[in-house]
Amino acid sequence: MGSSAPAPEESAGTRSLFRHTLATLAYRAGKVLRGAPEGFSGFRAGEKSRTPGQILAHLGDLLEWSGRLVENGSDTWRADWRPVPPQSWDQDVARFFAALQALDNSLQGSQPLRTPANILFQGPISDALTHVGQLAMLRRLAGSPVRSETMILSEIVAGRVGPDQAAPKREFD
Repeated sequence: MGSSAPAPEESAGTRSLFRHTLATLAYRAGKVLRGAPEGFSGFRAGEKSRTPGQILAHLGDLLEWSGRLVENGSDTWRADWRPVPPQSWDQDVARFFAALQALDNSLQGSQPLRTPANILFQGPISDALTHVGQLAMLRRLAGSPVRSETMILSEIVAGRVGPDQAAPKREFD
């Protein structure tokens, strides 16, 4: 996939936009993960579908993998992929936010990224955004829908990547 040489240094604007993307992921995921009903982790929409718990564990895998890609470079992507079996819902929520925080921390300095931000975005981060959408749909199917929101008004701030997010500005059903 590439050489083991460090990726070209990302511009401050690229890092800023990428950190805002991570904050957006945290905001949207937080909205879907908070208040999940009892038993939601094991809900199945279909016989062969992933459960929300499996998807959440995969989100943790994606974010931890992203951190290793930043550190090691994209030519190690196969060796650095380390899936972890689902734990409890609360443990996997904590793992998701811890991995997101670690990834955001790695973008705060001036250390060159060993995998460029655009590669991280087109791979694991866009995958994570897709899976958050799947969890939102599964919440609706499980009878516990997440309220829609005018996301352009949301208070999303680079660096705010933990479970504590700003209150929604304009939700609707």
